[in-house]
Amino acid sequence: MKNKLWEEAENKHQKDKFIGPLVKKWGSCTIKPISKLKYFEDLVDAICSQQLSGKAAKTIFGRVKTLLVKVTPESILSKTDQELRDCGLSWQKATYLKDLSNRIMNNELRIMNLNKLTDEEVITELIKVKGIGRWTAEMFLMFSLGRPDIFPIDDLGIKKGFEKVTGKKWDKIKSANFAEKNWKPYRTLACWYLWRSLENR
Repeated sequence: MKNKLWEEAENKHQKDKFIGPLVKKWGSCTIKPISKLKYFEDLVDAICSQQLSGKAAKTIFGRVKTLLVKVTPESILSKTDQELRDCGLSWQKATYLKDLSNRIMNNELRIMNLNKLTDEEVITELIKVKGIGRWTAEMFLMFSLGRPDIFPIDDLGIKKGFEKVTGKKWDKIKSANFAEKNWKPYRTLACWYLWRSLENR
């Protein structure tokens, strides 16, 4: 069953000069909010995957999951930095995972309540964690919480997607202004199609 919100967004974007052809080519957006029980695992995955290719990220996160058996703050804190390092993580990322886990255990980050916060409040909470910047928080808003109007201004794929579909060079300020003017309040959906435009099909 199609998400009603995405259906409204799709109807809007079908009329757009740049996104319309992508809607026709790629069909409906597949983003949907995940279970709260998966929030922690998604953040661990995001930290493990930073600055890695898709394949390498998947391999390393797979090893981390195998080591932990169950991805929880308790299971991460029960492992040494060396054990996490042996999965292919950098020392820095091992520290980031410990910081995330400690913040949740100490109730500094109430992870199960993130879905009740506004977009900016979610970002404010998440960037307190070592290793989580605005981009990672925005990806969480889009792919974990399914928020409809996120535009990750620093995302390289968005920049490339803009250039591919418009045939012009865009700096991030111009692209953000264009997205706000033309694609609000469904910028998440527009981003999804811009990313798809970079795939071969």
